[in-house]
Amino acid sequence: MEKILRRLIGEDIQLETSSAPDVGLIKADRSQIEQVILNLAVNARDAMPQGGRLTIETANVDLDASYSRSPAVLAPGKYVMLAVTDNGSGMDAETQTHIFEPFFTTKEKGKGTGLGLATVYGIVKQSGGYVWVYSEPGRGTSFKIYLPRIEDEEGDRGRDRRTDVQPMERGSETILLVEDEKGVRELAREYLEMSGYTVIEAEDGHTALELAAMHAGTIHLLMTDVVMPGISGRELAERAKLIRPKIKVLYMSGYTDQAVVHHGILETDAVLLQKPFTMTTLSTKLREILTAETVQ
Repeated sequence: MEKILRRLIGEDIQLETSSAPDVGLIKADRSQIEQVILNLAVNARDAMPQGGRLTIETANVDLDASYSRSPAVLAPGKYVMLAVTDNGSGMDAETQTHIFEPFFTTKEKGKGTGLGLATVYGIVKQSGGYVWVYSEPGRGTSFKIYLPRIEDEEGDRGRDRRTDVQPMERGSETILLVEDEKGVRELAREYLEMSGYTVIEAEDGHTALELAAMHAGTIHLLMTDVVMPGISGRELAERAKLIRPKIKVLYMSGYTDQAVVHHGILETDAVLLQKPFTMTTLSTKLREILTAETVQ
C-alpha cells in the first residue's frame, strides 16, 4: 500500500514503514484492513497540515493475564499489532473519549464526516480485535490495533501456548517511578512492588528531581514516561544523571520504538517500554537493564 499512501498523504509528510520479519497471520478481510490503514493515514495527514512524519508498523505481541488489568483491557493471547503513529496536533483526554463515536469530528464543517475512526473501530471489532489510542496534545497520536494471531498446528506444536502470568524475574533495587497518568503509575508501582523492588513514586519531573536529591540511599533506575507536562522524560533523565551519575533509565511511552526515534523524541540507544505493558515484559526489561554493565 506504500505507493497509494504516499500519494494520499502528500510530499510534506514523510512515511516510514516497519514490519517484523516473523509477523504472523490474521483472519480478516484484506480490503477492510486496507480501509483501516487508509482511514488512519488520512486522519494522521489532517493532523499534520504543515507536514510531519507518519510511521506504520507491524509486530507480533503475546499478552499474558496481567494485561487484562492494564488501562487497555485486552484478553490474553497471541496478537499481531498494527501501529499507526503521527507527530501531529494530538488530542486531549476528553477528545479521546469520543473519537470512535459516529459523526464525532474536530475538523471544520465540511472537512470531515466523523465516520473514519468509527469505521476503523467497527472493522477491528468485527475482526475480533482491539483498538488502543495514545495521544498527547501537540506531540502526536498513536493508534495500536491488536488482531488475533492465527498459527497452524504444526507451527504451534511444541510451543508453550499458555497465556497466564509466567514466573517473573525478581529484583531488590530501588526504582524512581515517574508517570503523570495516575492509573498507569499505580499499576506500574504495584507490578514493581510485587516483583520485589522498592519504589519511589512521583507524578511529574520536578517532584522526581526533588526526590532524587533528597533520598538517602541508592536509586538504581529511573523509570519515566516520555511525554509529561513540564519536564519531558528525556530532560528528566539528563538532569537526574547530574544528581545521580550511575542511575540507569527505562522510558515508558504509548508510542512505539520506531516512532519515538523517527520523531526525534528519544535517541536511538534509549531503552523503551511500550504502553500498555504486561507484568512479565516489565520485569524482564528491568533485569536486562539493571544487570547490564554500564558503558562509559
